Amino acid sequence: MNIDEIEQDLGVMQLSDSFFPTGIYATSNGLEFLFTEKKIRGMADLIEMIRINITQQIGPSDCVALGNVFDSANKHDFDKVIEADNIVFATKSIKEIRDASVRSGVQLVKCVTGFVADDKILEQYQDSIIENKVHGVFPVSFAICCNALKIKKEKSMMMMLYGFTVGIVGAALRLGLIQHFEGQKIIHSIKPVISQTVKEFSNKSLLEMWQFAPQVDISQMSHEKMDSKMFIT
Repeated sequence: MNIDEIEQDLGVMQLSDSFFPTGIYATSNGLEFLFTEKKIRGMADLIEMIRINITQQIGPSDCVALGNVFDSANKHDFDKVIEADNIVFATKSIKEIRDASVRSGVQLVKCVTGFVADDKILEQYQDSIIENKVHGVFPVSFAICCNALKIKKEKSMMMMLYGFTVGIVGAALRLGLIQHFEGQKIIHSIKPVISQTVKEFSNKSLLEMWQFAPQVDISQMSHEKMDSKMFIT
C-alpha cells in the first residue's frame, strides 16, 4: 500500500466517523414517529426500514447524484455540479428532510474547506453556497468533499450508505428500540444491500434518478407534525 492509498483510507475513516460534525446524529428519517406509533417493534422491522430507504430512495437518487457529481468534478464541469444540486433539492419533497440535507451538506463543506485548501471545485462550491447559487444538499456536498480528499467514487457511495445505516441504528439505540449488540447485527445484515446498491447505481446518469417510497414519505411528514420529538427528522 502506497502513501496515496493510506491517505485515502484515512479520509474514509475521517468522514465516516460519527465524531465528524455534520449534524446527522440529530436525524431519524421518520423512525421516531414510527416508534412512537408502535409501527416498528424490533430488529426485523428496523432492517426492513433501512433496506427500503437505501433501495427505494438513497440508492436511486442520492447515490446517482453523488456519482455524477464525482465525474463532473473530475472533469471540472461545475455547471453539471449545479445541475445535480438543483435536481436533488427538487426531488426531496419533504421539507424537513430537504432542510436537514441542506444543513448537513453545508456544514460538511464548511468543515472540509477548513482543512483542505487546494481543491478548486471544493472552493467553487463553497463560494456558490455563500452566494446562494447552489443549495448545498448533502449527497452533492459529500461527493465534492470526498473527491477533494481523493476518495474513490464507489467508496464514497459506500460511506454515504453506511453513514445512513449507522445513523438510523444510532437513533434506534437512543429511542430504546434496540440494544448495542443488536445494532451491530443490523449493520452487518445491511452490508449486502449496500454492496448491491453501489454496484447498481454507480454509473447511472442524472436522467435515470428516481425514488419511490410513499410510506417512508408519509412517516417523515407525520414526524414533522409531532408535538414533542427528540430528532429533527
